[in-house]
Amino acid sequence: MEMKKSPDGGWGWVIVLVSFFTQFLCYGSPIAVGVLYLEWLDAFGEGKGKTAWVGSLASGVGLLASPVCSLCVSSFGARPVAIFSGFMVAGGLMLSGFAPNIYFLFFSYGIVVGLGCGLLYTATVTITCQYFDSRRGLALGLISTGSSVGLFIYAALQKLLIEFYGLDGCLLIVGALALNILPCGSLMRPLRSSDCPLPEKTALENVPDRYSIYNEKEKNLEESINILEKSYGGEETCRSTLANGDWKQDSLLRQNPASTAHTKETETYKKKVAEQTYFCKQLAKRKWQLYKNYCGETVALFKNKVFSALFIAIFLFDVGGFPPSLLMEDVARSSNVKEEEFIVPLISIIGIMTAVGKLLLGILADFKWINTLYLYIATLILMGLALCAIPFAKSYVMLAILSGILGFLTGNWSIFPYVTTKTVGIEKLAHAYGILMFFAGLGNSLGPPIVGWFYDWTQTYDIAFFFSGFCVLLGGFILLLASLSPWETRKKQLPKPAPAAFVYKVASNV
Repeated sequence: MEMKKSPDGGWGWVIVLVSFFTQFLCYGSPIAVGVLYLEWLDAFGEGKGKTAWVGSLASGVGLLASPVCSLCVSSFGARPVAIFSGFMVAGGLMLSGFAPNIYFLFFSYGIVVGLGCGLLYTATVTITCQYFDSRRGLALGLISTGSSVGLFIYAALQKLLIEFYGLDGCLLIVGALALNILPCGSLMRPLRSSDCPLPEKTALENVPDRYSIYNEKEKNLEESINILEKSYGGEETCRSTLANGDWKQDSLLRQNPASTAHTKETETYKKKVAEQTYFCKQLAKRKWQLYKNYCGETVALFKNKVFSALFIAIFLFDVGGFPPSLLMEDVARSSNVKEEEFIVPLISIIGIMTAVGKLLLGILADFKWINTLYLYIATLILMGLALCAIPFAKSYVMLAILSGILGFLTGNWSIFPYVTTKTVGIEKLAHAYGILMFFAGLGNSLGPPIVGWFYDWTQTYDIAFFFSGFCVLLGGFILLLASLSPWETRKKQLPKPAPAAFVYKVASNV
């Protein structure tokens, strides 16, 4: 089935609006989990490294499951996935309000909420890329600001709710707010061709089946029936011979009308068995062929050196770049910054500047004279330097400035799908993006616990953030070395997909 040409407007702006609110509602609490992190430290009395697993799982599990999320969106569509994920996010948040220990939170908040967020993120990004082409950078920037605005609002909202209703009441109310994802998801109308119904599978998948069925069916079916006839006939002959001991009596029984009817039923049964056997054989062949095609496409993606460098960079970026949004409040408390000096929570500063960064970087990505890949590399290098400067900040003002810088540079998430599309093409976006998000989730899951363990070991965050800055810098320089060849050279190296007209022509000729 072919998609319509991206309209770059129309209902696409409704998609942008509902995707914005979807990311706002689902990512608000998990990204602003730093407020809850302090409460969980006091409530359960566990170490910083172990407690940090809750927030890191909430952000990492969904990304780790990105290949599965991409498969779900490709199979069922963005709308059903978004509605189902809304129930997951809301249920996980409400369930976390009854957590008796930190291990229960690993499941309810880390896995359930994290997986729901991953499904929603994949659904919103995929459907937005389908509706926009020339304005894709702006559209992705707008929807990705939803999570940043959610971080800004939820950081203050969760603090206020904890003061009035306690930690459990806060999670119940936040979970109830997440139910608003359901009406947002219902508005994600798929972009499909108007003259083509919703088939069970695409024409590209049907072609091998039609060739194999129509070219081989008669021969294979006849061979299967002959084999069954031989085995069944031999079996009947042996039975009649043993029972009667006479060939003539067997021939007389065959001339009996009742025996003739029995023979017809036997032939019908044999034909059905042969058809079902052949169907199972063809189904197994088709599934094996799809598996081989998926593995072949994955190998082809990793042959692209920019894509290979991109997955290393995104992994190292999330190992080092994610911990500040979770631990910055505790960094300030460890630096003996007084609560009276907190004009605005540091997490809120990160959130609002991330929204600004996503929007501005998304707009810059649409300018043809700007190489989006080099823009992304520049954000990685600058972020690595900012992370290395955190150990030298001992006042609220310096921490607030660094939080703003880190938040703005974290806005490069809005151009990451754009970079991926330019690297592998829109046809392979879902496949490539799923792989990249898997490594991003791995980095998200490992980053905060590693920083927490460094603190438990040294009782200071200095070495931890030097390590984080080094990881991000290393990823940026690896991607820079791989991207020295021009964009057009990389595009020529990518295999072009077969035109849709050729596929339908082959299917009709069969």
